[in-house]
Amino acid sequence: MKARTLGTTDIEISPIGLGCMQFTGGRSVAKYIVRDIGQETVTAVVGASLDGGVTWFDTAEMYGGGQSERMLATALKECGIAPGEVTVATKWPPLGRTAGHIGRSIGSRLRHLGGHPIHLYQIHMPTGSLSSIPAQLRAMAALQRAGKVRHVGVSNFSARQMELAHRVLAQEGVTLAANQVRINLLHRNVERDGVLDTARRLGVTLIAYSPLEGGILTGRFHDDPARVRDLPPMRRVFGHSRLTAKGLARTAPLVAAMKDLGRAHGVSPAQVALNWLITHYGETVVAIPGASRPAQAAEAAGAMAFELDRAERDLLDELSRPLT
Repeated sequence: MKARTLGTTDIEISPIGLGCMQFTGGRSVAKYIVRDIGQETVTAVVGASLDGGVTWFDTAEMYGGGQSERMLATALKECGIAPGEVTVATKWPPLGRTAGHIGRSIGSRLRHLGGHPIHLYQIHMPTGSLSSIPAQLRAMAALQRAGKVRHVGVSNFSARQMELAHRVLAQEGVTLAANQVRINLLHRNVERDGVLDTARRLGVTLIAYSPLEGGILTGRFHDDPARVRDLPPMRRVFGHSRLTAKGLARTAPLVAAMKDLGRAHGVSPAQVALNWLITHYGETVVAIPGASRPAQAAEAAGAMAFELDRAERDLLDELSRPLT
């Protein structure tokens, strides 16, 4: 599957990237959401992603206070990847901070990334800052003009907030490259809340996080509902209604269809779900599944090695619409 252009920038990325929330060393609240993994496993996961054709990695300061950035940088080095050879995205968390912190903390981000340039620097969320969104965006634009980051993006922004971000950055001579939002077969709000239409109109890439809805779209909980008990506590809370017997029964027809399509293509249900996501919306949407094992990373990358046809995509579209 050919590379996608990140927004209207000059950066090309694979349709599937790697989300790095797992790379925290147990140092943040992320440990209550995902299984923490050590450096040896992180390096193996990154290596499997690279071998599968993944060309970019999404991390964040919030993932362990910079630990994810450090572990990613170490993994890339151990895999023989020099700075600049892959695309790296990271995020600034606004919680309790002013826009001035963006410029003061960029040195830490670059240091944790071990010399890898920040191709995409994102405001992690639209709320929680002591400064306005325009002030934050102007600080981000200043970093791009100073050559400290390549491009600017946002995360979890609504359609209206995207419009604002695009307008403020344009006044600064900077383009809005991306908006990172939750999208998957069971969470298609972007189609109703204006985010998808706005992104297409503005030429903004949507980066889909939680593309497998916390593992529900892999089908493993449908095969063995007892596995729900093994999830980290916050994962059980976030996915509670979908992980009950009633919730699993409701999504069972969709998962069954994904399994059928997987058998037809010689792939897994997870790969079917990921392929639908990066093809159904055209080139506007790319995805960042996470992985805590090399096999999961290889599986995610393998979603780029085939393509569902129109009838197959339409079937999943029809089955998933009542569930979102």
